[in-house]
Amino acid sequence: MKQLSSAQIRQMWLDFWKSKGHSVEPSANLVPVNDPTLLWINSGVATLKKYFDGSVIPENPRITNAQKSIRTNDIENVGKTARHHTMFEMLGNFSIGDYFRDEAIEWGFELLTSPEWFGFDKDKLFMTYYPADTDSYNRWIACGVEPSHLIPIEDNFWEIGAGPSGPDTEIFFDRGESFDPENIGIRLLAEDIENDRYIEIWNIVLSQFNADPAVPRSEYKELPNKNIDTGAGLERLAAIFQGAKTNFETDLFMPIIREVEKLSGKTYDPDGDNMSFKVIADHIRALSFAIGDGALPGNEGRGYVLRRLLRRAVMHGRRLGINETFLYKLVVTVGHIMESYYPEVLEKREFIEKIVKREEETFARTIDAGSGHLDSLLADLKTAGQDILEGKDIFKLYDTYGFPVELTEELAEDAGYKIDHEGFKAAMKEQQDRARAAVVKGGSMGMQNETLASITEESVFSYEATSLEANLSVIVADNERTEAVSEGQALLVFSQTPFYAEMGGQVADHGIVKNDKGDTVARVIDVQKAPNGQPLHTVEVLASLSVGTNYVLEIDNKRRLAVEKNHTATHLLHAALHQIIGEHATQAGSLNEEGFLRFDFTHFEAVTAEELRAIETQVNEKIWEALPVTTIETDVETAKSMGAMALFGEKYGKVVRVVTIGDYSVELCGGTHLSNTSEIGLFKIVKEEGIGSGTRRILALTGQAAFEAFRQREDALKEVAQTLKVPQLEQVPAKVVSLSENLRDLQKETAELKEKAAAAAAGDIFKDVKEANGLRYIASQVSVSDAGALRTFADNWKQKDYSDVLVLVAAIGEKVNVLVASKSADAHAGNIIKALAPIVSGRGGGKPDMAMAGGSDASKIAELLAAVPAQF
Repeated sequence: MKQLSSAQIRQMWLDFWKSKGHSVEPSANLVPVNDPTLLWINSGVATLKKYFDGSVIPENPRITNAQKSIRTNDIENVGKTARHHTMFEMLGNFSIGDYFRDEAIEWGFELLTSPEWFGFDKDKLFMTYYPADTDSYNRWIACGVEPSHLIPIEDNFWEIGAGPSGPDTEIFFDRGESFDPENIGIRLLAEDIENDRYIEIWNIVLSQFNADPAVPRSEYKELPNKNIDTGAGLERLAAIFQGAKTNFETDLFMPIIREVEKLSGKTYDPDGDNMSFKVIADHIRALSFAIGDGALPGNEGRGYVLRRLLRRAVMHGRRLGINETFLYKLVVTVGHIMESYYPEVLEKREFIEKIVKREEETFARTIDAGSGHLDSLLADLKTAGQDILEGKDIFKLYDTYGFPVELTEELAEDAGYKIDHEGFKAAMKEQQDRARAAVVKGGSMGMQNETLASITEESVFSYEATSLEANLSVIVADNERTEAVSEGQALLVFSQTPFYAEMGGQVADHGIVKNDKGDTVARVIDVQKAPNGQPLHTVEVLASLSVGTNYVLEIDNKRRLAVEKNHTATHLLHAALHQIIGEHATQAGSLNEEGFLRFDFTHFEAVTAEELRAIETQVNEKIWEALPVTTIETDVETAKSMGAMALFGEKYGKVVRVVTIGDYSVELCGGTHLSNTSEIGLFKIVKEEGIGSGTRRILALTGQAAFEAFRQREDALKEVAQTLKVPQLEQVPAKVVSLSENLRDLQKETAELKEKAAAAAAGDIFKDVKEANGLRYIASQVSVSDAGALRTFADNWKQKDYSDVLVLVAAIGEKVNVLVASKSADAHAGNIIKALAPIVSGRGGGKPDMAMAGGSDASKIAELLAAVPAQF
């Protein structure tokens, strides 16, 4: 068998499919764009759904790619199994309504077995297929596959909700009897028994039906355009070509493992307990790529996934004896392994290392907090005379503090306690069930729209025109093409148009359609791209429209100008963010509306007030400098050589538009813009907020809207000045400071008076001392304005030897507040308050010397006080 590196395997795959007329699609960002059904890009087809559901027609219906992907359904299994990963590469070849079963199987067999390509021994290959799919069975036979190597499997049918679906045929590589110690043989495949002998390396999905959950599978309708969707795991192929026992002994992971050996002083043994090495190697790959693609650790969504991966890797580092920050040192190794196809890891190395190291340092403090929480739990067990740490508490340590069960078990057993493993498993399963129920599995595709996909008439968008005459070439009403329409809504395609179709964050133009008499016959309310790229006008029909007739199209100039102000300002904002908070602050989404602009960007913390002021100032300076805005069309490589910045999630064709603003900003952008920054007039940031882990959002206004925002704030300040009776606005801050100081003095004086009153009242309360079971106690209801006054009573009580226990109750508003203080080892304040609080329909807790509780039933205060002696 050939010995191929992972880079050679990847390149050979792409070269083969390129030789079959496929376009090579670059690997997309791991963070999905405009797809809320996915947390991560999790397969090669995930970024191509727009082609498969027919919403976009690709330039070339044959596509191949090597797509970085992340799946996190079962993180706990990473390191335990031979082939489970969080981040992996999926190699794929795809046909969008072009070739189908015959070519997909024949070419797949050629790639696998031809000496020119992978050169596998065909006797080592086994295929499964859907039992009813006899066409695939016959095609494999025609390729020379022995019938005994073809296994029917009922589950070989791919579908996720409504949309494209169909049978699939999976390809397995037989690694031999040494991986089948019980000599079970082909039953391992036929009965779907977990094994290391037959390794699935490729799945070919024959997407030929529109799945409809409302009908049986046998009644699914054929797709207008049948598709091929395949996926082959690079890590698995590398393990086979490199003769590795598991995926981890390949050139994709071993360089990382060797670095971990150096850091830990431990040796990786493929046949021994090497789980920690595998976890670290897998997780740092996922972290490096995900952070490089703009995701950042946090407490929710993608951020939580990354935080969990990092913490798991750190804890496994500790199991190897690495107690200092170390993960960030492995980023460069990941970068060098993947450099041939993914140079971005090394390009962003400094930023990735910074984020990983900072998160490691934060987790070190979290570990200390977790240890403190565990100590508290064990102390409570000791007080209660119990010796088992409950599963729910173990799970909280695991889920909140990142403590592996093994670490909790070790520390608890050292202290003489047992572990409730079953309770932990139940809590873990409950969380996994919740997580799975919340996930939209796989991200189902939409139904193909044959009517829109069949529109092939050419339509040209004019950037310069705001009004022009055009021939109406297509009318779609009620999802059917028609020659004329006289009412309702319709979709129109013209030979040319001045209307901008929504794209790249810029909203669509609105406007009107006129006939040759100058009468308005339709109102344009939206414009989107048709599957073949034509501007598709959604209109409200006001009078008769007919195909083949010329009409005058006029956009709403006022709306277009307002949108252009915001779009051009967005480019200035993007450049300012780069200069002021760093080049990692890349666009993660934008919206250029008529009344405002919204810009989402990657950043790991809130933008400070000083930074926002600097950003706002810099953007306005560029407006006042009256920089020219120029646009040229060129190819992608030339654009990149000009320093043009490609925007997040955008796909660019052979010809791109480069928008340059003076010497300040150069970006690839298909939107419309002003000719000079001075036309923006004014720029004002009105809000900055976090919208997810590692993603911030800025809302801003331009032109008249910005002026009105300043005017509103000025009016508000004038109202304050009038209330304060200050003649000049600039005197308001000084007046507010003066009033604030006066208020603090009054509050201090009030607090002192309260303390004196409490001390006076305490004198009477502390005289009423009772005794029970050898302990002196005071139990009394007091009249105070807040719970803080109860603490003041307790502080005064501590100064002298009034009693051993103090219990105070106060009805404050609709709530009941209870305080228990103790000086005796025989009276635990926390335990006492846990017993008393339910009497007033409340609960609380605390330390042995001080505890507080809140309740809601003031009618039971006397009953609570009467119950105090029974607590000793």
